[in-house]
Amino acid sequence: MNGDKIIIFKITLILVLILFSSRLFYLQVYNLDYRSLSEKNIVHLETIYPSRGIIIDRNDFILVENRPNYDFYIIPRKLSVSDTASLLNAFSITKSEFEELYDNAINYSSYRPSLFYKDMSHIRFAEIQTKLYDFNGIYHISKPTRFYPFSSLSHSLGYVAEINNNEIMIDTSGYYKQRDLVGKSGIEKNFENNLRGSKGVQLKIYDVRGNESGSFKEGEDDLIVENGDRLKLSIDIKLQKYIEKLLKGKVGSVVAIEPKSGEILAIASSPTFDPNMLSGRDYSKNYRKLQLDTLKPIYNRALMATYPPGSMFKLIQGLIGLQEKIVKKEDKVFIDLSRIGDLAPPGTYDLNKAIVNSSNNYFYWLFRKVINQNRSSNTYTDSRIGLNKWSQYVKMFGLGSNLNFEISNINSGFIPSSNYYDRYYGSDRWKFSNIYSLSIGQGELLVTPIQMANFASILANRGYFYNPSIVTHINESKIENKKKHILKIEKKHFDYVVDAMENVVTSGSGRRGYMKELMLCGKTSTVENPHGYDHSGFIGFAPKNNPKIAIAAYIENAGWGARAAASISSLASEYYIFGQTKRAWLEDYVLKGDFIDEED
Repeated sequence: MNGDKIIIFKITLILVLILFSSRLFYLQVYNLDYRSLSEKNIVHLETIYPSRGIIIDRNDFILVENRPNYDFYIIPRKLSVSDTASLLNAFSITKSEFEELYDNAINYSSYRPSLFYKDMSHIRFAEIQTKLYDFNGIYHISKPTRFYPFSSLSHSLGYVAEINNNEIMIDTSGYYKQRDLVGKSGIEKNFENNLRGSKGVQLKIYDVRGNESGSFKEGEDDLIVENGDRLKLSIDIKLQKYIEKLLKGKVGSVVAIEPKSGEILAIASSPTFDPNMLSGRDYSKNYRKLQLDTLKPIYNRALMATYPPGSMFKLIQGLIGLQEKIVKKEDKVFIDLSRIGDLAPPGTYDLNKAIVNSSNNYFYWLFRKVINQNRSSNTYTDSRIGLNKWSQYVKMFGLGSNLNFEISNINSGFIPSSNYYDRYYGSDRWKFSNIYSLSIGQGELLVTPIQMANFASILANRGYFYNPSIVTHINESKIENKKKHILKIEKKHFDYVVDAMENVVTSGSGRRGYMKELMLCGKTSTVENPHGYDHSGFIGFAPKNNPKIAIAAYIENAGWGARAAASISSLASEYYIFGQTKRAWLEDYVLKGDFIDEED
């Protein structure tokens, strides 16, 4: 019985083979259409790349779009070139380079397409397009490449480049293959899944000259391509470009936020670079050039650089003191200069005057009372308890946090804790005298410009903030994921500190930035720098009532905060609110950039 089954199986198999052979013979010999297709044409499966999603600013100006670049493939068996010199000139290659490319292609396959030249710009393609008809066996594929019309906002937008082997290995979606483009940094990276779209597939027929002659089976086996999503940013590109203009030739950053929403209006890091440098054929060369630049133009200082906050931090110390009832607005204290270096004169101070004159010794006194409240008879324990509570207050302002910002690679800064000092000095071996530099925003404290801009928003809002955000819409859908953070500090205390900030600009260290119509409130910082000239810092917002912009600026090695940082912040605020700047003298001063040698 089993023998009969085996015989039947063998007969069936022989019949199948005969039918298959007959079909193959028919296709190869009798079916003239197939023979013609096989001999004179080639069917190639082409991946159709989607148009990567465009990116626009809050006023619908296009920040990122796509332009076509071209990859060229050769089929060695079909290659026929009547004028070799013309070919070499068209692709800007030498004869030896061409021979090497051809040998590589032949070694791969004589009849399958092999990459010959990649990333030709659309401008160059237009120049040589008519010559391509003379190059049999060479055909091209168009692919979208990123283009940045404003050549601005490079650090936040990020860039797109070919995926590497490591990225392919960790890709669990199976979407990517060799030579695919992928977002490498910034918004391009963090919103990759939205921007990339979905690839399509087309079966195309090419003639012996490499020219497309139609779709295979009229496209019934093709997969439709889906373009990427459009992103709308909160950025005001006009403000962004103006700030970048003011920062030219300087090292530092400026971040501007709309206080009522937390939306980023501008986020600038200097030096910067043209993002078009990292798009297209010269990506590797240009990236290497940027990497070797000692000024680190690809380093995003707005998100990653950390600085001591300096005197700007005195505003936080004042708010903590008011909330803890350590000081009242009417309290007056005689301050001498015996505790810490100071440019403020000795005398009787209330908190408002201490902020306006930036009295180091006043805030030394205040911080000591915050830390040592005699909660314990042991001075070391008392300092520990005080510092832990102080740290909780400081973190309420978003310091020591990445603020849940959409762009990765953001530095959280550093807020020292009792555990930190335990490791440094030993447990129960440190007290106020070891940490007093924190009183004036120096010491181990480290913050980022975006954190300080967020702090400025808190002051503008009198006690609350929304996490800073930069992407507002995906296509037509508004992103609604904002959480309102309300600080456990009474509004009346913020009102008091804001009045002092107004006085800083009208009659204090920030008066260079004064403009009656602007109603700017702010605080300057001269940030100590052990490696050279001090850094210039400023936070502020405008106008005082119903604020439209909150801003923070750090200008490295520029000396007093009253000079570079305050001036830039004031001009940027004026430009945003009024659409122009009327203070040509101040703009010229900033653009000239001679801050260190100036006499006040």
